[in-house]
Amino acid sequence: MTRPLFGTAALVTGASSGIGAATATALAAQGASVALLARRADRLEEVKNEIETTGGTALVTVADVTDADAVDAAVTATVRAFGRLDILVNNAGLMRMGGATEAALADWDDLVSVNIQGVLYITRAALPHLVAAATDSARGVADIVTISSTAGWVARPNTAVYSLTKFGVNAFSEGIRQELIGQRVRVGVVGPGTVDTEIGDHLPAAERDAMNQRTAGMAKLRADDIADAVRYMVTRDRRVAVNQMLVRAAEQTW
Repeated sequence: MTRPLFGTAALVTGASSGIGAATATALAAQGASVALLARRADRLEEVKNEIETTGGTALVTVADVTDADAVDAAVTATVRAFGRLDILVNNAGLMRMGGATEAALADWDDLVSVNIQGVLYITRAALPHLVAAATDSARGVADIVTISSTAGWVARPNTAVYSLTKFGVNAFSEGIRQELIGQRVRVGVVGPGTVDTEIGDHLPAAERDAMNQRTAGMAKLRADDIADAVRYMVTRDRRVAVNQMLVRAAEQTW
């Protein structure tokens, strides 16, 4: 049986671990050739080897999403290698927590750089290729999926700027969704709840402890739960656009 993404090419940012790695693996399993973008070359090679071991095709593209030139070069390398780009998954993201009166300005700058500018840079570079792919694809459609957060729908204390970035990419996604309808590029947002990944490992100890206390006893989502949501979005018939999907842990209240 033909896999639904056979003959397509995808690019996944933040693909070295967690949701990004799981999503890249899931898309490859559906037949897509997948470009893996992140900063950690060694981890990307591990994901690439995993995909190739199961018969898939993957390309390592080392770049920092906050570097517009590096991102543009990664998109160019993807199209050069695969001949097209049908799917972009904006997954690279950063979390910082803490009260606004105590937060370091550098943390706010980092959140905006990665979570907003990173999405803008890669999307801008990819858009012409996605539009072109939609016109000559047997699927008749291309896809942009951005990994947001439940914090993009519900703002809470100590995550104000993180929520700002996630509300922001939600709004950006809705705006370009409307712009791209006539060009057959679907735009979707997946908002994960609490997922068991390493994103919280980079938090200072006090912030990490606070997050662990909030989620104590909760059965957290796995990275492949979010990858499955992305897979669902991009494998629908062209008549179907799933534009927003909130995926919470079953015991999560926010």
